Amino acid sequence: MALAQHRASAADGEPPTPADLDRAVALVAQDADLVRGGFGGAPKFPPSMLLEFLLRHAALTGDDAALRLAEPTLVAMARGGMYDQLAGGFARYSVDADWVVPHFEKMLYDNALLLRVYAHWWRATGNPLAERVVRGTAGFLLRELRTPEGGFAAALDADSEGREGAFYAWSPADLVAALGPDDGRWAADLLAVSEVGTFEHGTSTLQLRHDPDDAGRWESVRSRLLAARAARPRPARDDKVVAAWNGLAIAALAEAGALLEEPEWVEAAAGAADLILAVHLGADGTDQLARTSRDGRPGSSPGVLADYGDVAEGLQALYQATGDDEWLAFAGIVLDVAIGHFADGDGGFFDTADDAPALIHRPGDVTDDAEPSGWAAVAAACVTQAALTGVDEYRAISERALAAVTPLAGRAPRAVGWGLAAATALVAGPVEIALVLPAGGSEADVAAWVRAARRATSPGAVLAIGTDGEVEAERVPLLQDRTARDGRPTAYVCRGHVCDAPTTDLEAFIARIGGRMPGAGE
Repeated sequence: MALAQHRASAADGEPPTPADLDRAVALVAQDADLVRGGFGGAPKFPPSMLLEFLLRHAALTGDDAALRLAEPTLVAMARGGMYDQLAGGFARYSVDADWVVPHFEKMLYDNALLLRVYAHWWRATGNPLAERVVRGTAGFLLRELRTPEGGFAAALDADSEGREGAFYAWSPADLVAALGPDDGRWAADLLAVSEVGTFEHGTSTLQLRHDPDDAGRWESVRSRLLAARAARPRPARDDKVVAAWNGLAIAALAEAGALLEEPEWVEAAAGAADLILAVHLGADGTDQLARTSRDGRPGSSPGVLADYGDVAEGLQALYQATGDDEWLAFAGIVLDVAIGHFADGDGGFFDTADDAPALIHRPGDVTDDAEPSGWAAVAAACVTQAALTGVDEYRAISERALAAVTPLAGRAPRAVGWGLAAATALVAGPVEIALVLPAGGSEADVAAWVRAARRATSPGAVLAIGTDGEVEAERVPLLQDRTARDGRPTAYVCRGHVCDAPTTDLEAFIARIGGRMPGAGE
């Protein structure tokens, strides 16, 4: 009973207002380490959910204060030893305050969340460091964590040869052996590898604190170091497929793949979604999710709330990346199960289903841990589902659920980053973009409009793309009765399914959705 009294409550409250969001940013600023990056002291974990909120707040307000809070952490994580400078992907956390020495385990959920955050940073700013991290992290997911069945494995171990970090650490002598004296010394200086070492036994993690002055030389060095590292015993992989973590990976790969125009990433996201729907959904003969699978066979543990919220969001991202409305239909099915079996009766959610094995205390928590809270994940997915389908009940559910975030926004905002991100989308609308393309239109013209639509920075903006005369409006109401005007791509920018006048002016469209024009070389 005492435990139950400490559960967050959404009853009789309201979701965060713009003033609440501003107050949350001000409180976060008090904890920000603007010199070394991060919030608070060591050990430093990647604050993925908080970073997403800060990027959204900057987009919502047009004030770069939140962006200036986020960027030191984004830069420090990308340039330090927590990021694999050779092959991409992030380790679990940094044991020190400078992001030099990580706990070397690589988790799927961290990499999925950070892939999406860095993609959003690139979308907002065009920063080349952000793009490098996006491409490296997506490559890591596809190369190192994808299972034969199409899902994504849970983690790579920290240890090999019986020692943590042995696969990743280098001494100056190791670099010379792999590269020769000249390149070995050059690489040691570039990558902060010293005789004293930054890690153990005279070895160092690899850092890339500044861009190399010779990009071609760096690429040659990187490829040779990768080849040398491949000869070392590799860390073991946990091949368990976790529904929630795969949902995060599906969302990240679908969104980043569409944004950076990498169809292989979107295809990988679709393959993982196929596995979740075929193996995890309805595995026990009901309409519910199994939490895990291995080798294409579902485990016995029932899904928890985060599995539903994260899988739904992944399916929504796939719909927006592909235009295949079956993904959106399945997102609705998953969300409806979550609402039907996890709701607490006061506007919030329990973490376990009403028909799951009974616990002494049935938990339910709006605060994030290493991954988004299930409560916030379902609320965020409901925001998106309402915007894409026009079903107002999803929005009402999200508003009631996010009321539990409001008091924490003024006390402990770092604990509710995902809920604050969802609330920012509510405040923004979210913007609903219906883009109708003319049949047989110019490929270059169509590509420019699609690219611009995907670069919308308005928080939580949703996108439905259809071709004139081919829209199945009954399944995607956002496209209903939308046509291309004068044979040109036509955008309808809406909030609450109330739309501005359609536009065929690309620059005007970009201004409406908070986007940016492509920079040189993009």
